[in-house]
This record gives sequence, C-alpha cells and structure tokens, in this order.
Amino acid sequence: MLSVEEALERVLSYFHPLDQEEKPLLQALGQTLARDIVSPLDIPPLDNSAMDGYAVRWEDIEAASEGSPVELEVIGQVAAGQLPRRRVRKGTAVRIMTGAPIPSGADTVVPFEDTDEVPRKARLGSINQIGILRVAHKGANVRPAAEDIRRGQVVLQKGTVLGAAHIGVLASLGFASVPVIRRPVVAILATGNELVRPGRVSRAGKIYDSNSFSVAAAVQRCGGIPHLLGIAKDNLPDMFRKIEKGLSADLLVTSAGVSKGDYDVVKDVLVQRGEISFWSVRMRPAKPLAFGAINGPHGRSVPHIGLPGNPVSALVAFEVFCRPAILKMLGRARLERPSIEAVLESSIRNTDGRRVYARVAVSRRGSTYYARLTGPQGSHILTSMALADGLAVCPEDVFSLEPGQRAKVLMFEWPEEMPQHLS
Repeated sequence: MLSVEEALERVLSYFHPLDQEEKPLLQALGQTLARDIVSPLDIPPLDNSAMDGYAVRWEDIEAASEGSPVELEVIGQVAAGQLPRRRVRKGTAVRIMTGAPIPSGADTVVPFEDTDEVPRKARLGSINQIGILRVAHKGANVRPAAEDIRRGQVVLQKGTVLGAAHIGVLASLGFASVPVIRRPVVAILATGNELVRPGRVSRAGKIYDSNSFSVAAAVQRCGGIPHLLGIAKDNLPDMFRKIEKGLSADLLVTSAGVSKGDYDVVKDVLVQRGEISFWSVRMRPAKPLAFGAINGPHGRSVPHIGLPGNPVSALVAFEVFCRPAILKMLGRARLERPSIEAVLESSIRNTDGRRVYARVAVSRRGSTYYARLTGPQGSHILTSMALADGLAVCPEDVFSLEPGQRAKVLMFEWPEEMPQHLS
C-alpha cells in the first residue's frame, strides 16, 4: 500500500501542462498565461490630470493664498479624450478634467476647490480669469506618462493565473484575446447497478448518483471542463461502452468499482485495456483508489483515476489526487491547497495507521484558528463535506489528535466571518 506522497508522485508524473489556445479576455478568466505579455504602449500614454482643476505653471502660483490670490488668464479647456490646443505660458491656465492630457508648458494641476471658480461663476457667469487661492506643490495632481507601464515592459509573466485585475490590464493594453493554457476535459463515469440519475424515479434498493455531480462540480471549480458519461453497470461490456465515450478526454475519472468485491470491475478494465499503476493508498477515507492509463484510439493513452464509491471518499480522493493533476494540466505552479494550523476542538482517531483526512469547520478567535469536526465522519455521510471548510490531517504514525492539540488543515473554503490569512 502506497503512502499519499508516493501515490501523488506517480499520478503527477503522468501529467504536463496542456497546449495553448487563444481566448477572448473574459473567457480567459481563471486560466494560465501561456507566454509573457509585453506592453505595446505606455500607460498612461501621456502626462494627464488626476483631478478636475486648472493646469498651470507652478512658478506662477507659488505665492498664492486666500488672502492674496494669484489671478491667471484662462485660455482654454481640455477634457479626457481630447488633446490640448494651447500652450500654457506665463500668467495663463487651462481648465482641465480628470484624465485629460496635460497641456505643454504646464507642470501642476490646481483642483477646482482651491480656486475661486464657484463664486466667480456665480458673479460673472463666465470664466476668463481664475483666482488661485492655495498653492500646490510642484507636479501636484499630474500623472506622468508611463507611470504604470512602459512600452516593451513584461507586464504579465507566463504562468500567471488570470484574475479580474489581470483582465483589466490586458484590456488597457488593447488586447482583445490572450494566449492561455487550455482547460482540460475530464470525463466522469459513475459505476454501480444501484445508481439512478437524479430527476428519474428511484425504486427500492436504488440510490441517486451523487458522485458524478459532486466530482463534476469539483472539476469545474478548479478550472477543468467536466464531461458526464452517465452510469455504467457493474459488468465489463457496459463499462467498456461507456468508457469509449470518454477516451478523447485529458483525464478519465470513475467512481466505485475499485474495491475487492465481485462487482468491482474498474481494475479489470485497467488490466484489459491499459495499465494499472496502483490501487490502494494508506489514507482514510479513500483507501481503495485505482490509477493507471487506458488505451485510446490512435495509440493515445488516457490517464485514469478510479475513485472510491462512497461519496466522501470520492471527494477526498479528488482533493488529494485529481485536483493537483488538473492544476498541473492547467500550467499552475502551486498544486496544493492553502493550509493553516488550527487548534482542535474535537478528537481525531487513527485506528489503523493510515493518514486521516477529517472534515472540519474552521473559525478564528483573535489570532488563533480553531477546527471542529462537522459531525459523524463516516465515508457515506456527504453532509460532513458540505459543512466543512477544510480537511484536518492526522499523520499515519499518530494514534489520535485530541482537543487542544494543533493540526494542519487543508482549506477549501473560508467562512465569511473569518479573516483570510493563510500560512
């Protein structure tokens, strides 16, 4: 029986970043850049105003005060998107809006509120002169050209996972699309004579297939494209027929059929149609776990992960093995979940020398994180995962972890009331 680390190393050795594709900006959100992005222009392209006000020469206003305003001739106005038509010379000013280019000759912008514009307009109706009431430091409210980005600069590096701000940066540079690592297609097959697809009428002795949907949701959440193959009966002919539909995928994931029962035929599929690397891992839940490759068309080999059938076991195994494999195909540098150290408020028992992944809810009081079990930890109790913020890990060589002891917790969600600080 392999350790978790040994099994994960074998799994990840099968996977590499996928080929790149060109995607429209919004569709690329969450994907990984396939190459460096070099700026074709300066941002901002010109010196521009950070305020609505008056573009002036600082030397003209350095002595201005409310008691002794400096009067300047207003020679024009410039709005964002326009180019200035007049040069600011001694004793003159240009009325300017936020984002508008700074006129030549000007080096400072005085905000409207530091001028007598309001009372002057009320009194005279038009502005041909303006009084500067307060001096600004030289260069005030001027955004220099290329202050943010310079032409020829590497703005975003290959391997960057694109978030909202990255999409905005790309748009500001004029890119309508971007080269990214394509999302992997993950074919998902449930197995079991007892399973019924949700939405259909269930009979006595049958249960609804939850694994297909929880695994598909997990695939989608970490960036993959789920492809549901349906439910295969516990016999080889039906299993082969269903699997054939998924051999164009980048990864095939099945659930159930990997134990030692008479109807657990997934390992038989691997033996007959490909190769099996391992089928048991020293962990709880999810000890029965098959991994290998299935021979596809045109000499193609499709990696296959056979998850256990119990719903909690399937999701825990997905977290530990499938998620890192998908992230590696996505070109991600970090494959593991963020983790914290938390003080336990519940006991975690280790009865058989396997690594235990306990479902816990996490809270924070002061600077300390606390973790408590989400209820009964049976591998069939799916609500224990639904209520969990993460998995508390009890090592193989530790008999138990008791309340007050600390444990590593692999986080998959942050409670809204808990500050988001990671270790």
